[in-house]
Amino acid sequence: MNFELPVLAPSILAADFTQLGNDIKDTLKGGVSWIHCDIMDGHFVPNISYGPSIVQAAKKAAPEAFMDVHLMIENPDDYVENFVEAGADLISVHYETCPHLHRSIQNIKKYGLMASVVVNPATSLQNIEPILEDVDLVLIMSVNPGFGGQSFIESSYEKLRQLAEMREEKELGFLIEVDGGVNLKNIEKVVEAGADVLVAGSSVFRAENITARVEELHSKIR
Repeated sequence: MNFELPVLAPSILAADFTQLGNDIKDTLKGGVSWIHCDIMDGHFVPNISYGPSIVQAAKKAAPEAFMDVHLMIENPDDYVENFVEAGADLISVHYETCPHLHRSIQNIKKYGLMASVVVNPATSLQNIEPILEDVDLVLIMSVNPGFGGQSFIESSYEKLRQLAEMREEKELGFLIEVDGGVNLKNIEKVVEAGADVLVAGSSVFRAENITARVEELHSKIR
């Protein structure tokens, strides 16, 4: 799929689940084409979020939107097919949960989806260097995963710059996504550091007017 970069990807973790469809449609009115789904299992991260049924509901509310599914779970290979069936277009797995990372990435790709690797704030980029040629996207966590509403970790800017340099040096085409603490105050700086896809949860869905907030965020990056 073709996207105008950078892309804003609202995370429905911060949405009001009693009116999830309406909240998602409000982001679409603001020009959103990419929806981020944070899946947490209470084991890899200290929180439980939702499963394939919510991804399916999000896809039903926005069939034209690109569904970005971020698996913050142990044993992600066991659940890939469930999220494929739910409507995922991209599945991201954590370096920290995949002892056989190449196999995990190929497991996603065999379904015709985009595949991504995620690194936590304390994980070095050198650990994922061997997989960069195989992935469509790299997701940099700019907070410690598990909860929404956290503050952006400042060292993430340098990590984004380093990853962008690695991509250029290796002449690769993967996208760079950032997740955690992205808001009106820092979104421009995040893009300048090298991010192509910007996950925003609380800053979108906790706004008084979701559509207006999306438009405001777009105005800062385009």
